[in-house]
Amino acid sequence: MAGPRSPAEGCSCRNTECLERPLRRLFQGLGRCVAACPWPFVLVPLLLSGGLGAGFVFLPQRQADDIEGQFTPTWGPAKAERDFVRRYFPTNDSERFSAPRLPTEGTYAAFIAVAGEEGSVLDSAARRDLQQLDEAVRGDGRYEQLCARSGDTCAHPCPEALLPLLLGDAGADAALGNLTFPVSNGSFLGAALGGVRTGAGGRVLSARALKLVYYLQEDGPAAADSRRWLEDFLQEVPSHLAALKNIQVTYFTSLSRQQEFEGNAKSVIPLFSITYFLTVTFSIVSCLR
Repeated sequence: MAGPRSPAEGCSCRNTECLERPLRRLFQGLGRCVAACPWPFVLVPLLLSGGLGAGFVFLPQRQADDIEGQFTPTWGPAKAERDFVRRYFPTNDSERFSAPRLPTEGTYAAFIAVAGEEGSVLDSAARRDLQQLDEAVRGDGRYEQLCARSGDTCAHPCPEALLPLLLGDAGADAALGNLTFPVSNGSFLGAALGGVRTGAGGRVLSARALKLVYYLQEDGPAAADSRRWLEDFLQEVPSHLAALKNIQVTYFTSLSRQQEFEGNAKSVIPLFSITYFLTVTFSIVSCLR
């Protein structure tokens, strides 16, 4: 058996005294210092952690949760082209609103109403539910103040030929009975009606689905009010939809993707925390063997 090695022997894979000896002296001195004055070693880490952790107060203002900023190039050509359109082709959604001229998708609340099996949104029962849905949107009059306008009236949520579905006047049956698809009286219905059955000459016999889009003002000071209206409406709309018996309605707004993105971030963080905890625990337990 080999005897103890001489301290003068150089460091090697078999002789670690040259490294172990100064480390042992260092930690012995640190231990004496902690034993003699323990309070600085207790309080300083706590104060330092608290001071650095106070920066999380500013996290809501500094977090980058804008979906466009996260998933599009910072200096992308599309953004430059959009700015060009905004500069030279400005819109005025409080007086001369036109959805095809929007440089963005706009500020809106959209609904897709689907009739039951073998049903049609043109039936009288489904039309009553559609009128109830339209009344729920217009509600207390805030929508009328914030809606995108064409002239003195709010922009229609559907093509003009389909307005009798929402108005419920005496001539609605006759007007809807003369609908043709995909164009009726100069209105294109292909983006508003779905599941359409037609007869001779393109006359509409039935339609399973209808899309309604309620546009709001996104220019000027009304933009913030429109956003608040959408946020409030998203909280109220489930109760309104529960009262509809003859149609099933799905809805989304211009805020939906952003809210889903923010919700995913909040739901994923706990999963990351659990994964990190399990990984650290497994590493510690493995090292104890």
